[in-house]
Amino acid sequence: MTDGATVMHDVHELAQVVVVGSGAGGAVVARELAARGRDVVLVEEGGFFTGKDFSGNPRAMIDLLYRGRGLTGALGRPTIPIPLGRCVGGTTTINSGTCYRAPDYVLDEWAERCGVRGAREPDLRPYFERVEQELHVRPVPDETYGRNSTLFERGAAALGYAGARIPRNERGCLGTGVCAFGCPQDAKQAMHVSYVPRALDAGARLFTRCRVGTVLLSAGKAIGVVGRFVDRDDRETGHELRVLARHVVVACGALLTPALLERSAVPDPSGLRGRNLHIHPATRVGALFDEEVRGWEEVPQAYNVHHFTREGIFIQGQFVPPAMEAPVLPGVGRAHKEIMARYARLGSFGALISDESAGRVRAGRGRFPRVSYQLGAADAKRLARAIGLTAEIFFAAGAREVYSGAHSRPVLRSLDEARALQGANLPAADFEMMAFHPQGTARMGEDPRQAVTDSVGRVHGTPGLWVGDASLFPSSCKVNPQITIMALATRLAERLAGEL
Repeated sequence: MTDGATVMHDVHELAQVVVVGSGAGGAVVARELAARGRDVVLVEEGGFFTGKDFSGNPRAMIDLLYRGRGLTGALGRPTIPIPLGRCVGGTTTINSGTCYRAPDYVLDEWAERCGVRGAREPDLRPYFERVEQELHVRPVPDETYGRNSTLFERGAAALGYAGARIPRNERGCLGTGVCAFGCPQDAKQAMHVSYVPRALDAGARLFTRCRVGTVLLSAGKAIGVVGRFVDRDDRETGHELRVLARHVVVACGALLTPALLERSAVPDPSGLRGRNLHIHPATRVGALFDEEVRGWEEVPQAYNVHHFTREGIFIQGQFVPPAMEAPVLPGVGRAHKEIMARYARLGSFGALISDESAGRVRAGRGRFPRVSYQLGAADAKRLARAIGLTAEIFFAAGAREVYSGAHSRPVLRSLDEARALQGANLPAADFEMMAFHPQGTARMGEDPRQAVTDSVGRVHGTPGLWVGDASLFPSSCKVNPQITIMALATRLAERLAGEL
């Protein structure tokens, strides 16, 4: 491993494959290729951090691990924050470890509507199983399944809504509640403690703190990349990394991959690159109980209501430290202070939707991509329903009042108010909203007029260039995408190794 902040000269490398990005896609491709004896260089813009660097302090960890110090987002009405990791492991380092396979009906839709081949459930099953075994995926055990999840599960059961404990990638989780700020125990099997070390053990070379700005092309073929090293304060050092390779795999995530391809003047026969951006808009819903909840003493994302997933609604645990919860709770002055004083009695779950709206990513003038997205009326209605359902479950669990995250009705005090919200027509700007899991901006499919890559990830019209992240998804995968990204990346590496 080479830390770019310590490099005092330009570096030139030769490899069979160079992989850009060390998240759920890039780390898997690098490890799988290196394990097959291929010569791999892995390049990551952020630094390499582990549990000894993770203090659990939200502000400090956001500065350390998040892209743009947590201020990445999509411009629109309203602007929607989209938190992304910028470190070895990417967003897997700052997510909650939730591991769902894309539903069968989503994979069937990709095949039937979008022309994707070889990615139905039977095709991907061996890759799903391999990834889950590597990451030790299992449902949340009793030891880390706390009161916030137990109360919510009780409410869902009372209403007859189907749900289950969430499968997670962990070994030895202590339930310290800071998954989103780096696991201090390195129990969460994010890429920086699983696939990246295994790639290095198999012979891959890793360059950190290196910002790739160009994919090199020659005679229409991808032949490598050029990046600039940065110091620990994210300032360019003046030194560059140039890697020449037979194949280039871009796995920067759905917001950065299309921008890199555009800046590199990679041909786009479909005209769809950067379009078709899908996200999972979400609102955090809080609830006040008479009893203590102490949600910080458990896995923050341990239970999921999947009863409504087909209609694009999934409701998951989402407990965060006081500094992150305070801005979204209602009231000002004394009223807000009183709510925070009862923090030990607060429950918190996230109401998320799979969108029908679609945004766009463009390269922009600087190094940051321009992301635009407008939540449509149908999705705003779906989000109101998701929030209302979450509130209904909280009331069924015994909550005294619910904090909805909707500005026009911030406090709900009855089951009737929760059910009224489920059918409300509220503008997008009425929600205290953020979003997760960007996907779709380099969609896969066999027709180069309708897709940016083929069904494995080869970029149409540019030999030697591949995409290996959630950009490939033709539509929203309905659930947390990490395991699906990793399964597709495993399949990509298998095919690429065969070509080599």
